[in-house]
Amino acid sequence: MSEETLNVVVSGTKQVAEDVLEITLRRADHAELPSWTPGAHIDVHLDNGLVRQYSLCGDPAERNTWTIASLRDPQSRGGSNRLHQLEYGDALEVRGPRNHFPLANNDSFVFIAGGIGITPLLPMIKCVQTQGLPWKLHYAGRSADSMAFAQDLTEQFGDRVELYFSEHGKRMDLSQLASAIPEGTSVYCCGPERLLVAVEEEISPQLGGQLYVERFRPRELDTSDSSDISVELAESGFTVEVPADRSILEVVREAGVDIESSCEEGTCGTCETEVLDGEPDHRDSVLSDFERELNETMMICVSRACGRHLVLDL
Repeated sequence: MSEETLNVVVSGTKQVAEDVLEITLRRADHAELPSWTPGAHIDVHLDNGLVRQYSLCGDPAERNTWTIASLRDPQSRGGSNRLHQLEYGDALEVRGPRNHFPLANNDSFVFIAGGIGITPLLPMIKCVQTQGLPWKLHYAGRSADSMAFAQDLTEQFGDRVELYFSEHGKRMDLSQLASAIPEGTSVYCCGPERLLVAVEEEISPQLGGQLYVERFRPRELDTSDSSDISVELAESGFTVEVPADRSILEVVREAGVDIESSCEEGTCGTCETEVLDGEPDHRDSVLSDFERELNETMMICVSRACGRHLVLDL
């Protein structure tokens, strides 16, 4: 996947909740930004060498600016802290957008958000609202002050929005929520891992493939059964051996093949590669169950092979 790196500048910042900063970006040359669809994200290259992914949470029809929002993470390794130091006019490099969390073509939706997980859902909500489709948002956080865009959402959409504040003892009952979801409804969820796992356990079994989740951090996997594999690079014309303790991405790069990557932990989708033959052992947190069954692409930073051999379009 080849994407253009864009030079952008900060055209505005706004505190939208406790420890959440909204950042508006425009191109440095004032040209239009690439188009995008609800669920898309961009890679932000920070001047401290870090690369972080942020969901676009503005209006896809607005081509002059992009909007992202960043939660200041107390465990930050320098990413969110640096974002929160940005000021008007600061320059950044970004790459994308790409979308591994697209809005399905359906006529009924339920959105479930935890904390900063609201960001990719905002454009989806506006899209289905514009289309006049039925939808409901369940949005959980510590308190009203900590939940970005919560007041705006309730003011705009009234009882379509249900808020849950753990600080006040109001928690989301996923079992009850699951029983109230109409048949055929698409459910979108983004938030902390504990919420995603709970939603997958409570809601996924009854939806028949209509649950879509986006993870900010990789899911926990048991990789103790990893073994050596052979990976044929069809375009490059040679085969590499990938030891059990190294990723396909590492070995292919070492062999001289230039591949773009970002998170290198299976959450961003930057290193997505076409599979020409063989069965991938998908270990990413990006592809849906349906996409995994197709076995057309894989994230070579974390995924491996179910057998001994893979053929990749590299």
